[in-house]
Amino acid sequence: MRGPLFSAWVACCEEEPKDQVGIYCETTPSTHISERYFYYGLFFILPCTDSFINVDMRTITFDIPPQEVLTKDSVTVSVDGVVYYRVQNATLAVANITNADAATRLLAQTTLRNVLGTKNLAEILSDREEIAHSMQSTLDDATDDWGIKVERVEIKDVKLPLQLQRAMAAEAEATREARAKVIAAEGEMNASRALKEASLVIAESPSALQLRYLQTLNTIAAEKNSTIIFPLPLEMMQGFIKH
Repeated sequence: MRGPLFSAWVACCEEEPKDQVGIYCETTPSTHISERYFYYGLFFILPCTDSFINVDMRTITFDIPPQEVLTKDSVTVSVDGVVYYRVQNATLAVANITNADAATRLLAQTTLRNVLGTKNLAEILSDREEIAHSMQSTLDDATDDWGIKVERVEIKDVKLPLQLQRAMAAEAEATREARAKVIAAEGEMNASRALKEASLVIAESPSALQLRYLQTLNTIAAEKNSTIIFPLPLEMMQGFIKH
């Protein structure tokens, strides 16, 4: 920014921390850039020779717009995220790139698509932390020459196509039904084994069967039924059959 003969910039009256606000004066010959920090007061910029750039050193956040990504198993998903970064070296952020903020935003979108393109759908849904860490490392390495430190990357939402959601729901329902049938079959098998063992015990003692009849009658009578069927053993009817 250049002004008239005695251009000046007036900072706020309260002193601000050095790591938050920096002012970098650039001499007209582009080969020399001097870094200066100011806190508060009145500062003069030489006209036609100097210019200053205000660089915010605080942590900056921005949302990654939803990106249409084709996963490794050929599934189209829409993924968005958020990035936290700060300017670590303001001299590099001004001298090495025209617009560090815009470049970081575009690089974050490209990195998100590249990283997710190497993952399956199941990995994207379950390994969000690993994906975020991989994106952070890639962005941090790429923006190191720009004086930018990427502090954190988070995956916000993964949107699936409606047809895929229905297919996944149907698959999950079928899996639950199959598991329920297997559990019921295992229960029937265990019950049949128990009945077999019980029949062997009853066969050793015929009186045990009569006691079982009485126990069954006691259970039926407790329910206030109007009709009770009493089973008679065939041994009792053999005497009448002979006559």
